[in-house]
Amino acid sequence: MRVARFFVDPPLETGARLALPERAAHHAVRVLRLRVGDPLTLFDGRGGEYAATLDERTRDAVLVEIGAWHEVEREAPLGIVLAQGISSAERMDLTVQKAVELGVAAIQPVDADKSVVRLDARRAQSRLAHWRRVAVSACEQCGRNRLPDVRPPLSVAALCEATRALSPKWLLAPEAQTRLRDAARGLGNGLLLAAGPEAGFSDAETRALQESGYAPVRLGPRILRTETAALAAIAALNAIAGDG
Repeated sequence: MRVARFFVDPPLETGARLALPERAAHHAVRVLRLRVGDPLTLFDGRGGEYAATLDERTRDAVLVEIGAWHEVEREAPLGIVLAQGISSAERMDLTVQKAVELGVAAIQPVDADKSVVRLDARRAQSRLAHWRRVAVSACEQCGRNRLPDVRPPLSVAALCEATRALSPKWLLAPEAQTRLRDAARGLGNGLLLAAGPEAGFSDAETRALQESGYAPVRLGPRILRTETAALAAIAALNAIAGDG
């Protein structure tokens, strides 16, 4: 039977005894129905994982005893930073979740002109915290022991400025002449990939991205939804890079 995995924020240490965070504790005993003596796996996002045992369950806490650390890594060979145009709640959640499962190194939400969701400062903080929780849950599910960085949202102009010196940079564009598989020839071990929201980037944003060095590439003859395009590209690139 698969051993349940939980992220714990404080650095872990073999031999320590600690209380699971509230969210993890609820999932362990209310959803998974774990009992005292059951094994589980803990990770702190810094690499590797710890064997652990559910040691005590009280009304107020679920206590675990931390065992041996194991140097286990399940990272993708290609470090992809996904600059994703912010889409509607369910679609953005799906993109974050599956991008993490596919092994992205970081996710940069982008507040685009055509984004359906408009975020003021307060909502941006709330959504960022939510997306980071989605990323944690995805790591727990897929076996990753390093948390990808989910960054605060940027405008397209700010993204262009922040990434101007970085290379390579690609822009997913269905009308592009260069195919993804052709662009991937000779690709190193890192890539910045930009994908628009539901209606894509505006013409002005597309020009700004290209002028700051984002090369347009296409996946194929079909126009994909925002929650499909980046994920399909990441999966294809991982396959080309030898993931798995």
